[in-house]
Amino acid sequence: MGLAPAGTGGEDARLRSALARFEAIHGEDPRTVTVEGVTVPWSAHYHCRLAHWVRHFNPRASEALRLAAACQHIRRWRIRRSDYEAGRRGYRRWRTDLRKLHAAIAREVLEGVGYEETVIERAETLIRKIGLTRDPEVRLFEDAICMVFFENEYVDLAAKHDDAKIIDILRRTWPKMSEAGHEAALNFAAALPERERRLLAAATVD
Repeated sequence: MGLAPAGTGGEDARLRSALARFEAIHGEDPRTVTVEGVTVPWSAHYHCRLAHWVRHFNPRASEALRLAAACQHIRRWRIRRSDYEAGRRGYRRWRTDLRKLHAAIAREVLEGVGYEETVIERAETLIRKIGLTRDPEVRLFEDAICMVFFENEYVDLAAKHDDAKIIDILRRTWPKMSEAGHEAALNFAAALPERERRLLAAATVD
């Protein structure tokens, strides 16, 4: 499991160093997930899949986008949802604080390996999803993030809530995605259990 695809021996040394540092941090995650019978840190698996979906949507993704995909949820375990009030307001505060944390850690790592300010600022923009409705690269990043959600979290989340709650979540997620993201999600949904397919269909009816 790794953040860089095969055949990257000629990449810039800074990129290789940054990806290695991010991956080392992901290895500290106390949360685990079992992947094909092997227990791995949750964060390592999450970012591996996020890198996969970024490459799926754009095999020639920019360096800043690849860096953002390698640290989108870095050290997420440090800020717990349970430390915030219940409801939408508390959720939004939690997510805002997480984005600030992720961007700060990314900046520290990228400065440490010698990246220029323009690349660091662009990676921060992507991590914080600034300009989602007007920036195609931010929208592509959101597509990749949403696909990791469908792939790794959707079924478990659906098991914890009733139909109305899940449909509401999906209806708030769907507009964030592009047409390419919608197509990928619907194709992926074909392999989901019947209830999860039905809920996605209900949430995406025009």
